[in-house]
Amino acid sequence: MIEIDGSYGEGGGQVLRSALTLALLTGRGVLIRRIRAGRKKPGLMAQHLKAVEAAAAVGMARVEGAERGATSLSFVPTGLHCGTYRWDIGTAGSTSLVLQTVLLPLSLATGPSQCVITGGTHVSWSPCYHYLAHHWLPYLNSMGFSVRLKLDGAGFYPRGGGSISAAIAPAVVLTPLSLVRRGTLLRVRCLSAVTNLPPSIARRQLDQVVRRLQGRFPDMDQEVISMPGVGKGTLVMLNVEFEHSSCCFYSLGARGKPAERVADEAVDDLEQFLCGKGAVDEHLADQMVLPLVFASGRSRLSTTRITEHLLTNLWVVRKFLDVKIIIEGEMGQPGTVEIDGLGWPLQK
Repeated sequence: MIEIDGSYGEGGGQVLRSALTLALLTGRGVLIRRIRAGRKKPGLMAQHLKAVEAAAAVGMARVEGAERGATSLSFVPTGLHCGTYRWDIGTAGSTSLVLQTVLLPLSLATGPSQCVITGGTHVSWSPCYHYLAHHWLPYLNSMGFSVRLKLDGAGFYPRGGGSISAAIAPAVVLTPLSLVRRGTLLRVRCLSAVTNLPPSIARRQLDQVVRRLQGRFPDMDQEVISMPGVGKGTLVMLNVEFEHSSCCFYSLGARGKPAERVADEAVDDLEQFLCGKGAVDEHLADQMVLPLVFASGRSRLSTTRITEHLLTNLWVVRKFLDVKIIIEGEMGQPGTVEIDGLGWPLQK
């Protein structure tokens, strides 16, 4: 079995999730120790346990240690199994992170799958549904994945109760990506959304974005919507499409947080990105690592910032696979990532 130190580098739940994904795709058992050892609440929490449960179902895996608060886990898959799945996290834990754990394995299985995941769809410290659907997923589908994603209901912290659905068809050939230059700016879009709150709040969020950006982007597309859901929450999302790449930044509302501040946080992140030269934002660079490892050929990304999260993810990949990865740049600075993808199926 491959042994993974769950406290390495960034040391969060991503080490666990990437290890589960790679165990499924390589067919190799993994023993993860010191899971989230440096966190305020170490060990497995609800959303991590649900990711383990989901991976175990897809891989018909033998699992030991899947208990709340556990810091060690043994996971031995027996194959890849497409099918229809439903997982309820039971809290506002991130539905996106559970989906990302199993999406690649289900995409590379031999048949189609459907999965519904209930929990938090728009929560802190994870990509929200709209980031996945409007930014991450288009890049995956451009590689050769075939995934449709739907928001059945929004779930914000602390209530959760939201739901996403994914329809996943088998991928045939995965092509590499070259995202090193942005090129000409083509389109700017702002989405302002609320759930179970007055539409005037969404309008205030949008008005603040317009005040901040209208001078630079007078033709910005604008949309205000009310999303169904069981709790209350707000979202501001900014998408910028360039000739060769795109970026996406968003902010979530919270009790006592003015609508204008929600808008400002998204605009601040966008302006910081525009001041740099990377083709993709730091979060997308990290989240594209695993898909690109299984593409057939060399991919190259330039990012505005090399993060510890990215470097930790690459470290986990190297534990499972002999793949050539070159990093140019220092942590915290702009840089490039080059990955010589191994293709699928993996050669024995």
